Amino acid sequence: MLSLRTAARHNGVATTTTLPRPTSAIFGPHVPHLALDARGARFGTRHLQTATVTDADIARLAAKPLHPLTLADLCKNGRPPLSTQSLLSNANFTLSILPSRLAHRIQSLRSLPYIVVANPNVNKIHNNYVHSLSTLLPYAERKIETLDEEIKFTEAMADLVQTHSNTIAILAKGFLEARKYISAEEVTKFLDEHLRARIGTRLIAEQHIALHMSSKPHNQLTDRDWHDHSESSFIGVIDTELKPAALVRSCENTVGEICELKYGVRPTIRIVGSPDATIAHIPMHIEYVLTELLKNSFRATIEAGMEKEAIEVTIAPSPPPEETSSSKPLSIDPATHTPATISTHDQGAVDLAASSSHKPTSSTSPNIRPLPSSTPGVTIRIRDRGGGIDPANLAKLWEYGFTTFNEDEIHDKTSGGGGGMAGLDVISAGAGAGSELAGLGYGLPLGRAYAEYFGGGIAVQSLWGWGTDVYLGLRGVGRVE
Repeated sequence: MLSLRTAARHNGVATTTTLPRPTSAIFGPHVPHLALDARGARFGTRHLQTATVTDADIARLAAKPLHPLTLADLCKNGRPPLSTQSLLSNANFTLSILPSRLAHRIQSLRSLPYIVVANPNVNKIHNNYVHSLSTLLPYAERKIETLDEEIKFTEAMADLVQTHSNTIAILAKGFLEARKYISAEEVTKFLDEHLRARIGTRLIAEQHIALHMSSKPHNQLTDRDWHDHSESSFIGVIDTELKPAALVRSCENTVGEICELKYGVRPTIRIVGSPDATIAHIPMHIEYVLTELLKNSFRATIEAGMEKEAIEVTIAPSPPPEETSSSKPLSIDPATHTPATISTHDQGAVDLAASSSHKPTSSTSPNIRPLPSSTPGVTIRIRDRGGGIDPANLAKLWEYGFTTFNEDEIHDKTSGGGGGMAGLDVISAGAGAGSELAGLGYGLPLGRAYAEYFGGGIAVQSLWGWGTDVYLGLRGVGRVE
């Protein structure tokens, strides 16, 4: 049996990381704490091996093209518990794509005006990416061939997830403070690319951590009774039998409690269509999008005095698109129900902001498989009687709203002031009131990024003076044996 004490002996510069306790929302049910040896030593408390990141390293890795990622890629090693060979294969797949993604993000940050990058918050994000790349460089030029190496690599993944957990909030503060030195259009372009790329980076790391914890070799390193993951519907962070209706109810409870606290009332939801429909997708992604959309509908409904009118949520399984000879992955546009492609832009897999020499690519690498055209999906329509959206504000729905605040609001948000009610405004605000999205204005555009990442999308149809229909289209991973 492998002794994890050998994993504590590292060379090079040392850093320390502790992986937070996993939750069922991220890793699925019945996932124990990250304890990997028979004595219960906690995973992630040892020192990480790092290597110095040079400009040459960044240039070399950033020169590699970034390819669209499919849900099928994350499931290709089969259902847990993975064998040793499958676990090592997944580790090497993860290693093959993460270093270049981090290098692209570093170059993108360095392409910003110097005075913006010098902002302490923006600079912190830059340094976080350099740190994460330094933890991967020791593995970047070779394959992971032993369980000992896989354990060390998974510690680096845990450190990456933890290091970048607050990226959005920190970037928001940084660009608020540096707003005099960069245009709103430039920041929107940068953030749209950067935050989409961040989704994939975190997802790839989290998927390997989840598969690691439920693998056969590491299950054997503990004396605890482990859950039989072969009976679970989860493959890492992907639920192959995800029921959107259940997530709608969960998000309804969360947003409803916020509304009761702020307004004293809560609207109700009526689910129609096919509430028993299931797809294979990532619960935490869909949960984020639904929460953002329901916040908007709940707030608009209450402020229009229509809280007695139930918000109607229709769940409609999408028919599979026609077979095509194209190797490109397909998606269904939620508004027109016509096939569309998953673009490199959808996944932030381009470096448009960094350099013209880093052009997007449409080619397919051996590690990336197209999403089958027969993959089923689902369309979720959220219909409210909240009065609709002012036509003057429709064009602003997908903008990052940091430039619309006045000086007092900006100071409040960047200094962490405002107290509990300000926090509630950030949590519960929606598009139905005011001239901009409340909070920092990141909710809807980031929600759209999550929806589009795997070929879905969000479409909004507003009837001013009456209400709003929002269509959330999702693509699944298909049948997983």
